[in-house]
Amino acid sequence: MNHALEILLVEDNPYDAELTIRALQKHHLANHLVHVSDGQAALDFLFGIGTFAGRDARQQPKVVLLDLKLPKRGGVEVLRQLRLDDRTKLLPVVVLTSSHEDRDVTETYQLGVNSYIVKPVDFEKFSETVSHLGLYWLQFNKSPDLSP
Repeated sequence: MNHALEILLVEDNPYDAELTIRALQKHHLANHLVHVSDGQAALDFLFGIGTFAGRDARQQPKVVLLDLKLPKRGGVEVLRQLRLDDRTKLLPVVVLTSSHEDRDVTETYQLGVNSYIVKPVDFEKFSETVSHLGLYWLQFNKSPDLSP
C-alpha cells in the first residue's frame, strides 16, 4: 500500500497541534501529515465523505493521533466508528490527550486503541514524546495492509 499520507492529527487545540507538528518536523516526520480540528472532520477525512468527499479513502494514514476532547464528535466516538468499520478497524490509532482519567484509558483500550499517551505539560518533554511517538509509528511499527 502506498503510504503517501503518514499521519492524521486530530487536535482541536491550535497550540497543541502546532507543538505536535513542530516536534514531528524537527525529525522530518511531518512531510505527509494532515491536521483536522474536530472529530467529524476526522471521520469525513478517513471515510472520504462530507467536506472530504472525493478523497480516495483507500489511502489511509500509517497512524492517527487522536485527542479525546474534541468538538462535534469526541475522540471516543471517532475511535468507536473506526473500529466498527471493516475499512478502518485495523488502522493504528494513538490517543494523545491531556486526560489522566482511568475511565478514558480503559474505555479507549476496550475499543481497540493501539496506545494511550498523556500529553506532558512541559514543552521539551512534549516535543520529545511526540518525536518518539512519530519515530516508532512511522519508522519501526509494521502496520497491516488496509487496501481493499
